[in-house]
Amino acid sequence: MFIEIQSLEEFDRLKQEEPALLGYFSTEACNVCKVLKPKVAELIENEFPKMKLAYVKSDVLPDVAGQHRVFAAPTILVFFGGHETIRKSRSFGIDELRREISRPYSLIFE
Repeated sequence: MFIEIQSLEEFDRLKQEEPALLGYFSTEACNVCKVLKPKVAELIENEFPKMKLAYVKSDVLPDVAGQHRVFAAPTILVFFGGHETIRKSRSFGIDELRREISRPYSLIFE
């Protein structure tokens, strides 16, 4: 399940504390985001269960989006060990996301 981020400090703390974190940046007006979000959640929960999920409403928290150079929705940022490792924006597929997460995830958790 996604943790809904309330502040920049909360997101930064999660990045540092969690060995693997996926940040899902979206806006209320983004219809693609609404369809993609449950698919991303299902992928992570089924295949990468040790990864935490964070949901950022870019229109509500523009400081969080701006600090991470997120200017499009949806945008996914994946952090391993506090460092941005993967960035996906606008159009990407679940299979593509799965492939890119697999290697760094397996190096950390398996």
